[in-house]
Amino acid sequence: MQSIDLVYLWVDGNDPVWAAKRDATIGKTTNRAENCKGRWANNDELRYSLRSIEKYAPWVRRIFIVTDNQRPEWLDTSHPKIQIVDLTEIMPPEALPCFNSVIIEQHLHLISGLAERFLYANDDMLLNRPVEPADFFAADGLPIIRLNRKPFRKWFLLYKTKIAQRRLEQYSQLVHNAALLVEKQYGKYINAKSHHNIDAYLKSDYATTRETFDAEIRATLGHHLRHTTDIERVIYNFAAIARQRGHIRYVGNKPSRRISIYKRQIYELFYKYPPTFFCINDSQHATDDDRRFATEFLKSLFPKKSEFEK
Repeated sequence: MQSIDLVYLWVDGNDPVWAAKRDATIGKTTNRAENCKGRWANNDELRYSLRSIEKYAPWVRRIFIVTDNQRPEWLDTSHPKIQIVDLTEIMPPEALPCFNSVIIEQHLHLISGLAERFLYANDDMLLNRPVEPADFFAADGLPIIRLNRKPFRKWFLLYKTKIAQRRLEQYSQLVHNAALLVEKQYGKYINAKSHHNIDAYLKSDYATTRETFDAEIRATLGHHLRHTTDIERVIYNFAAIARQRGHIRYVGNKPSRRISIYKRQIYELFYKYPPTFFCINDSQHATDDDRRFATEFLKSLFPKKSEFEK
């Protein structure tokens, strides 16, 4: 098995310089999902995600942290595994400044020195059990693609929008946009959603999909904030499936749990049914007290300082 790298996106919304740039470009935070405090808040998730990687996936070769002219003050950037990647290194000028992770994700394959096989995570995605390369890439070298199965999703969404005349929640619309493009290109609609946790990719296939849908993606590059016409990153998973360049593994909450931090009862399920992958998801519904609780929860799981910290 070849080397496997890990890519993170990270932002510190508490940084006044960065916040001033955001406010000047897209306006101050609101209670809308695409520009709420929870989208930018730094709850130290990256620190604990890296601790989980050191503990449960020490075989990762290099860790690339994509940022907007920022770096965590606690991070040892001299560590041989760590590399900070600024947005200007991978994104075209017309897409900057960018406060839209969906757009940033369209350029991950351009990271200099990135391995052919790589994992991708938001900073709030962590491991809770030991994993091996074989958990992400099959014996034939193709990625294992974890999805949440959604039977008849295409027809449900068509009914909702065309018959019931209801607008889709933004994230669902972005996933649907991706699925429709893949269906148009390959004749296959994938009735599923991302499991919203650490995913595996082949850089060459990522580049092929980016090139295949270049016109559609390029039309979105000026969206500094999330927009309903954006194309969710799941398009790289869907295209791989349609091209038979990946292996589907449908998962539920037991192997892959998403914890909405404002729902305290979900923490109880975490302990009752310990997952392999989990995400500590902030949102417009969360309070600062919820954020403090989430950080203390992570600290209790990973109290030991990692080799990546000063």
